[in-house]
Amino acid sequence: MNKQQKRLKTACYTVSVTMSFVGNISPLLFLTFREQYGITYSLLGFLVVINFATQLAVDLVFSVFSHKFNISKVVRTMPVLTFIGLLIFALWPLMLPKLAYAGIALGTVIFSASAGLAEVLISPIIASLPAKDPDREMSKLHSVYAWGVVGIVVVSTVYLLVFGNENWHGLIFIYLLLPVLSLVLFSRVEITCVQSTEKAGASVGLFKKPALWLCFIGIFLGGATELTMAQWCSGYLEQVMGLPKVWGDIFGVALFGATLGLGRSLYAKFGKNITKVLIISAMGAVLCYFTAGVTNNAVVGLLACALTGLCASMMWPGGLVVATSRFAFGGVAVFALMAAGGDMGASVGPQLVGLITDFAMKNQWAISLAERLCLSPEHFGMKLGMLTGMLFPLFSIIVYAILNKQKNKV
Repeated sequence: MNKQQKRLKTACYTVSVTMSFVGNISPLLFLTFREQYGITYSLLGFLVVINFATQLAVDLVFSVFSHKFNISKVVRTMPVLTFIGLLIFALWPLMLPKLAYAGIALGTVIFSASAGLAEVLISPIIASLPAKDPDREMSKLHSVYAWGVVGIVVVSTVYLLVFGNENWHGLIFIYLLLPVLSLVLFSRVEITCVQSTEKAGASVGLFKKPALWLCFIGIFLGGATELTMAQWCSGYLEQVMGLPKVWGDIFGVALFGATLGLGRSLYAKFGKNITKVLIISAMGAVLCYFTAGVTNNAVVGLLACALTGLCASMMWPGGLVVATSRFAFGGVAVFALMAAGGDMGASVGPQLVGLITDFAMKNQWAISLAERLCLSPEHFGMKLGMLTGMLFPLFSIIVYAILNKQKNKV
């Protein structure tokens, strides 16, 4: 790998860290926004929907129309969009506090669009660079994202403790350095290694292959498995296990991210036989979700939530590896479709668990069962929601088993 390629690889890593920031900063600031601007919980939750819906829209557009875009220019535009989005996200509430939500939402749309572009384009750039084992390089890229989550949660939590929630804007200004660094790195390299389908018809023909849709379902379930625990573990540990919020964030979100990064780093170093790894990972995730859902022991619950990160670590990037190794000729279109599958899972999974939790808290039968189990309706609802999350890795075992049998077919 020459100097230009190494710089390009580093640029991709900085984008991955930036994605970890824009994907997690809003949930970390939910209570701050609630206290300072009186934003309702429903509108705060809708920010997550905006994030993933925007990314999903970008994924779907690229899955069919990637041939219409100048990939090199789009890649260089990503950090600019991120910078603009974060700037609006931070400055608008300062200038127009009574309309704070409008600015926060607008900024989220802009930097989420950039994150969607990154999700589609960064992986194929890494896959195209010369490497002894491309599968491990893909895992390494995704491990950078996971370790980025750990760093961002810890740094953000410490910053808010030291400087106060009212000074959250300064945190955003600090992180503006990330897209600036990405822009500088991308401006100094040639980006000619990413291929797209020649026309929309080629993408449509590709989408007629049943094996590709099986990969899509697999990465959908992988995204749901990972993001359901990522978004629920902090609240679950706080509400059900009784841990303080700051420890729920650090030992919930950050520790989950650490095990997620550890799993991807281990595969990047030693990994092989990805479909078998996916089957074993899904089995482990089922066990972790089940344990977290039934235990009343805070330590056991914490370990189960954290170890879900290790088990789920390869389910998204591994699904991407399987799809792109079998449909390499599809170029950006395949990456875009898989990104759409992962984003759909990341949206549907946490939302379904939330709906199940709310239903259990209001349903008379569930309330009666909670009383017999000596649990409050809220605790029972969250436990039932956690057990619902177990279904995603459970179904994925079947998908991965079929993919393993078909590994020599396209």
